[in-house]
Parts: sequence; C-alpha cells; structure tokens
Amino acid sequence: MRFSVIQSIPEVVAHLDLVLPDEVNPDIAKSALTQARQRLGRAPLAQLFAMSSACWDERHQVGRSWRGLARYAMDGSTLRTSDSAENREHFGAQAYPDGVVASYPQVRLLTLTALATHLVRDAVFGIYGKNEMLYAKDLLAQVPDHSLTVLDKGFFSANLLLLLQTKGQQRHWLIPAKGNLKWERLDPKGNDYRVRMAVSPQARKANPELPLFWEARAIETISRHGRKRILLTSLMDTKAYPAKEIVHQYEERWRIETSYREIKQELLGSQMTLRSGTPETVYQEIWGALLAYNMVRLEMAEVAAEAQVSPTLLSFTTALHYLRHEWGWMAIEAPAKLPAHLTRLRNRLGDLLLPTKRGRTCPRVVKKPPQRYQFKIVKVLK
Repeated sequence: MRFSVIQSIPEVVAHLDLVLPDEVNPDIAKSALTQARQRLGRAPLAQLFAMSSACWDERHQVGRSWRGLARYAMDGSTLRTSDSAENREHFGAQAYPDGVVASYPQVRLLTLTALATHLVRDAVFGIYGKNEMLYAKDLLAQVPDHSLTVLDKGFFSANLLLLLQTKGQQRHWLIPAKGNLKWERLDPKGNDYRVRMAVSPQARKANPELPLFWEARAIETISRHGRKRILLTSLMDTKAYPAKEIVHQYEERWRIETSYREIKQELLGSQMTLRSGTPETVYQEIWGALLAYNMVRLEMAEVAAEAQVSPTLLSFTTALHYLRHEWGWMAIEAPAKLPAHLTRLRNRLGDLLLPTKRGRTCPRVVKKPPQRYQFKIVKVLK
C-alpha cells in the first residue's frame, strides 16, 4: 500500500488546529494562507536550508570519511512545474528535434549530496535552458575542504575540475573519461598511470588563468558488465589512495540517483508536477522539499549512529512513513509526551533496516519502468 505524503497548506493548518487571535472569527481563510505564502517568498526557506544542511552534514561526516576525505556526488535532474504562463515563460521546457516542446515547464536542478548519508549539502536550480556546467560552477564554492567529489562524465571540463581542485584545501575529484578524450601517457606500464592533457583554446579564452596542460591520474578498470572504463582523478598519490578503493568510490556515485528517486517518488508522491503556479512559489516549494528531505535523512543518520550502522542501510520509504506519522502527532501533543514519541520511533529501527541482497554491488540499478496495464504475450504456432 502506498501512502501519500502530499498535503495542502489548508490541510496542514487544519491538522495543527491553527487559528487567528480573533474571538469573533478565528478561522483562517484559504485565501489568507495563499497571500501569506506569497509574502513569505523563497528567501527564508533558502536561508534555513543553507544554515541547516551544512551543519547537519558536518555533524554526520564524523567517522564516515574515506582516508580522511568526506565523499560527495554532484549531478543534475529535472522537475516539472504546473503549466502556467508564468512558469513556462520563466523556466522554459525541453524542445525536441522535431520542434515539439515538452508539455510542462521544467526546472533544472543540481545537488551536492553526501554519499555516506544522502544528506543534500547544497543545491542550485532554475531555468531549464541554462547549461548544467554553469549550475555546477555555482556549486563549487560549497564543496568542503578535505573532500572527494564524484561526477558523471558529462561534467568533464578542465575549467570546472581545476577550479574544484585549486580553490580550496585537498578538494579532489573523480570522473570517468570520455571515449574520445586525448592525452599523453606519462607512465609506460600498468593500469594505474599519470596522463597529461591539453587545455582547449576555447577553455583558455573563457578563463585565461587555465594552464596550457594539466595532469591527472588514470585508472583502468572493468565494470561488472565486462566493459572497460577509465577513471580520471586528482588523487595522484598511489600509496595513500589505492586504485581499487578509488574504483569503489566511483561505484558509490549512484547514491545521488537514489536520492533523486526518493525526492521525486517518495517525498513528492510521484506527482506529475510541482503544485506552484508562479516562479517565486516554485522556488519556495523546491527549497521546502529539499529541507523536508534532509530532515528525514538527518533522523535516519541519528538512528544509524545510535545503532552503529551505515545510514544507507536504512529504508527511506519506511522512515518517511514513520516520521510523518510521529511528527504529525508531535505537532499537537503536549511537550511532555515528545520524548516518548522519539523513543518509540528510535525503537523501531529493526523495521528500517534494508534486507541484504545477494550479488548486489550497488544499491541502484537501471530498471525497466513498470507497465501501467497488464498484457499478454501470444505465441503464434505455424
């Protein structure tokens, strides 16, 4: 059975039994709630997310680093918005080669997600037509020192990777090489070697501070599907950072895809679009969703710390259902009963643990979308 987690603001107000300090007419009209939300805007939620996300991530990076480095993934996704004229004009939508434009306006979203906990460290989002590289540059300033950021090959750029590597202390990156990438091999033997690459004239024109050449470490590996893959990284010390462990860190990159699935399907209830009809409220809604997602992931990290297990071994779906139920009661219960609710929630840890799956090397695999309707396969006999 699937539980919907989407509630309108009037439903939340009714559940919390909120009223106005008016003895004659204490009820809050729906129009007043809409106007209050519009007055609030996006800035308070964006600021609250920024203040909490960094604090929560730093708290739960302790004891979960890899060779002294906190691990993150950076990747992008999209969200559909309601098809209002304002949203379509502001955000735009995907245009297909045949000239057809997508049915709904779309928001481009990039996040910096902690691999150890799935907590979203930071996020940038906005118009669909803006290149992901530009959004990625906006996220670079939020990458902590002493960290490893894993990226998809679509983000390969000398400008982006060198900015990440040089504008901070021990900020490393890991990315698969594109098939057409050219380099000079500096080590003659082995599957773990240094390479030197030329920076393109276009990149140096856009950023004159870039060097003519730059070096990286290349690691050749075979995927579990038998395909050859070459990983490039700024982790040049082969003794401090063994190749086998680096390959494993790249395999963990899929956790950010899992977090996008959890936000879209579980937290937002697989809704076709976001609810908001104006760009300002769309931004506000997304900040609210990211904040809510981090609150669930924070509680999962706290529970995992008490049980001395990895937060990624807990079920997000089950945790979301438990938390929604318990937090709903906490909001209207007497303060003295709050510890009992928290204790009951933490005691149900056994229900949150995911079962061990044999032969699984990664928690996320590409699956065929489920069929909406049943169908039969008919064999024709000749």
